[in-house]
Amino acid sequence: MSWQRFCFQACCLIRIPIVQAMDKKLFSLVCAIITSLLWGSAFVAQDMGMDFIGPYTFSVGRFLVGFLSLLPIFFIFEFNKIRKINIDKKKVSYFLFFLGFILAIGQALQQISLIYTDVANTGVFTVFYVLVVPIISYFIFSKKMHWSIWPSVVFCLIGGLLLSELQNTSVRLGDTLGVLSAVCWGVHIILIRKTIDIFNFPITIAMSQCFVGCLILILPMFLFETPTLSNILKDSYEILYVGVLSSALAFLLQTYSLQNISPAPAAIIFSLEGVVAAILAWLILDQFLNEIKILGIFLILSAVIFSQLMPIYDKKSYGRN
Repeated sequence: MSWQRFCFQACCLIRIPIVQAMDKKLFSLVCAIITSLLWGSAFVAQDMGMDFIGPYTFSVGRFLVGFLSLLPIFFIFEFNKIRKINIDKKKVSYFLFFLGFILAIGQALQQISLIYTDVANTGVFTVFYVLVVPIISYFIFSKKMHWSIWPSVVFCLIGGLLLSELQNTSVRLGDTLGVLSAVCWGVHIILIRKTIDIFNFPITIAMSQCFVGCLILILPMFLFETPTLSNILKDSYEILYVGVLSSALAFLLQTYSLQNISPAPAAIIFSLEGVVAAILAWLILDQFLNEIKILGIFLILSAVIFSQLMPIYDKKSYGRN
């Protein structure tokens, strides 16, 4: 065998896993972008979904719909696979429960905050998790990250402030709840990545957190609200939309995205939900899109592109991107 042929075959063998890895990274990137689109499009439904019911009832409804939507898919694609493998059931159960617990708290805080604050403030705190994720990853889990993450986070925060028209806002109870919910979303993103490391079954992960979230919020729903079937049916379209798309599908795609993208750059991509919400508010709700908001959109888009392209061109890459 000539050395040229040997080199060619060696390159082919090396190229296969590289291409496969690139395909996986691209798939996760697409999943992250679609997740952002789904979350961004759900803002209107979340706001309108509390016309006749309270925040706990709405949250229980969306999680229940999300769980039921994923249940048949779970039995088709993952149920038999899980039965055949040997896993630490106790450890996995702890992770899945805590994942659903954090999700439930974050969702409840976000829904309640909408009662006490305005949409402008909500936009600020929605983007806030892009700061929470890298801080927790770096200072608590000692996760090394590419240097481009930090300027991208700054761009996202400034872009979020511009989108939210901060000059028209004032600090109130809802703002505090919004900050707490953003912390929960940051922990949630990191915890999904940790769960994938020990239990890489995205459908089960997404379904379980919806189930746990629903169970946890049932008690406060009956303690603080008086849900009736007639009122729930009045907001059924919003619950179904958020439950199927923003919960079941989005949480599933979020899990797929975190299989091959680290939490910090993933959080930056997820911040596109603020951009989507602003554009849809302009197109559907006829809300004004001024130069300041356009600049905010540009900064967030720049942050997403910058955080994804710089590691490719930088020879020295830190951590898993």
